[in-house]
Amino acid sequence: MGRSALDRGTARSFARVALDNILRRYPYKVDHMMCATGDVAEPATWHPAFCGSYDWHSSVHMHWLLVRLLALYPDLDEAAELRDALDAQLRPQHIAVELDYFHRPGSRTFERPYGWGWVLKLQAELLALAQQDPRAAAWADACAPLASHLSRQLAEFLDAADFPVRTGTHFNSAFACVMALAYARATQDTALRRAIVRRAHRWFGHDRSYPARYEPGGDEFLSGGMTEAVLMHAVMDGSAFGQWWEMFVPGAAELANWLTPVEVANRSDPKTSHLDGLNLSRAWCWRLLEPALPESLRPLAVRAWSDHIEASLPYAVAGEYVSTHWLASFAVLAMAEPVGG
Repeated sequence: MGRSALDRGTARSFARVALDNILRRYPYKVDHMMCATGDVAEPATWHPAFCGSYDWHSSVHMHWLLVRLLALYPDLDEAAELRDALDAQLRPQHIAVELDYFHRPGSRTFERPYGWGWVLKLQAELLALAQQDPRAAAWADACAPLASHLSRQLAEFLDAADFPVRTGTHFNSAFACVMALAYARATQDTALRRAIVRRAHRWFGHDRSYPARYEPGGDEFLSGGMTEAVLMHAVMDGSAFGQWWEMFVPGAAELANWLTPVEVANRSDPKTSHLDGLNLSRAWCWRLLEPALPESLRPLAVRAWSDHIEASLPYAVAGEYVSTHWLASFAVLAMAEPVGG
């Protein structure tokens, strides 16, 4: 599973859906605290960079998807369109407005921590692509002020967060930390990296026999336990993680819950359709964890990775908009996230 499993044809499908998403203005789910009468505006007024793809955080990670596809397939047939779209969206003046929104009364915690994590993941991807694509350097420069602000805010938040959020939705602490850690490493942001490592150990270092039988919740797109394990793998060396995993791993009967894809009863419901995301995020977790697992578990992890992708990949591009506005990002995490990265 170490190499990318994303073929060119699938990459083209993802490119098309991502382009359509970031340019589609409505429907758009607004998360905004009104602080006075008339404190409303069109989404593009406050979010000129990230005003498509159904909601703000999905727009952010659809932009990440475009950048990731350019890194994997710089000569993709749609590459010129992708670059032109990123030129149009990730302008310094657009990002300045996005940053100003976080300084508004009532908006300081906007999209914390999920959207923050995705902005930092996007910036890490931009910086990596800038090494081979000069246009990406301009996008990274444009996004740098927003990423820098959110990195400081996240480090401050983590320093005060005595308890993690374990639920497998947007508020999950471990997922935001995994996304942000990519940025901390890419930029040598010592303050953020230390805050993540410190909290990971404090929050999860003493977990034992994780109760996987309680997963999933009906609207979860993350496995709280598996995402926690990905974070611990990222902040620990191999031997330390092996010891931690031995104590943490669910019993055999409960582990089977993580090895088997979930069935999705209603893909037209915005919450229930999260379960397709759960299948893809579990595949992402298995992809990252597999090399560090005991030999006896590794073949099961590979099979689980494949089964989970097969169960939900089709709905990333051919489902309803409640799914297609975001699922492709998680499919690419599952299929092409650098192992050990």
